[in-house]
Amino acid sequence: MTEDQLEQETLGWLQEVGYQPLCGYDIAPEGPNQERADYLQPVLIERLRSALARLNPQAPLVAREDALKQVLDLGIPSQLSANRRFHNLLVQGVKVEYQKEGETRGDYLKLVDWTNSAGQNEFLAINQYTLKGPKQTRRPDIILFVNGLPMVLLELKNPADENANIWKAFDQIETYKEQIPDVFQYNEVLVISDGTDALMGSLSANAERFMAWRTIDGVNIDPLGQFQELQTLVRGVLAPPYLLDYLRYFVLFEDDGQLVKKIAGYHQFHAVRAAIHEVVAASRPGASRKGGVVWHTQGSGKSITMTCFAARVLQEAAMENPTIVVITDRNDLDGQLFGVFSLAQDLLREQPTQALTRPDLRAKLGNRPSGG
Repeated sequence: MTEDQLEQETLGWLQEVGYQPLCGYDIAPEGPNQERADYLQPVLIERLRSALARLNPQAPLVAREDALKQVLDLGIPSQLSANRRFHNLLVQGVKVEYQKEGETRGDYLKLVDWTNSAGQNEFLAINQYTLKGPKQTRRPDIILFVNGLPMVLLELKNPADENANIWKAFDQIETYKEQIPDVFQYNEVLVISDGTDALMGSLSANAERFMAWRTIDGVNIDPLGQFQELQTLVRGVLAPPYLLDYLRYFVLFEDDGQLVKKIAGYHQFHAVRAAIHEVVAASRPGASRKGGVVWHTQGSGKSITMTCFAARVLQEAAMENPTIVVITDRNDLDGQLFGVFSLAQDLLREQPTQALTRPDLRAKLGNRPSGG
């Protein structure tokens, strides 16, 4: 199999799970179905403009144009900091103000419909999408766009070339970060593959942090066979229903003097999804009030699982704005978890507090409003 054949096969899988495949040449500035004014702008502006109108019919044109401007000009020179800014706009909405009936109104405009009700979102898989940087022009193999925003980049290497292994794909992405930096401001997930192996990582991840996605349904491991990692990844996390849930609740930034972006692994993603289902069921009137147990091996990322679970359950309407109490059996673990939760305020949308004694905990809970 050649690299081009792998690319076409991947596009086929992406089409099967809900993406519209497009060729970058066709929508290029001089292409037959031109959508781009130049090669500098990584965003498909008119598709984003249409999505803003479709998802925010209550907002006047001036407010939607303001939101578009904020997304296109993030105003932060640092690539990773700009990426954090974009992720917050994506998840929380773009804050705008506008005049209506003689008064100033505020709103948060949506860039995506997280439920994808009535197919409100547009998913594109574009190959050979040319991008021009300050000095170089490059064409990543495949970029996945949601509502015109380039959120996932896939770099593939020739399966038949012994020298073009998966780490050559990783090195290629590192080069892209330097040569075509603007597209990475909007990136949520990076994928590398040589046809046999497939790994995914975040914008700040080093090679050791790239990981395989080994399930589609969260139950069966390697369901398509040992050498079908890329297809499993496409069907198991890039499929639109999975991807929307993943981007909303399983991407977090930590800034402890150095900004880091972290994304969940397949075991964390499915553990949280299963736990939410059980907790909601157990919380219904007359139910057991027992959600269950998630078991982790040492070093498997329980802190991230707990943080993602907390973020997910806090925003679950059926839970009616719950208060979460985390109980540990060791002081060092308590401090560690509190540190992780504190660094993940973007995801949790509030500042956690730490109780030092049982009376302190009672006092803190006593001062919280019902459902707060």
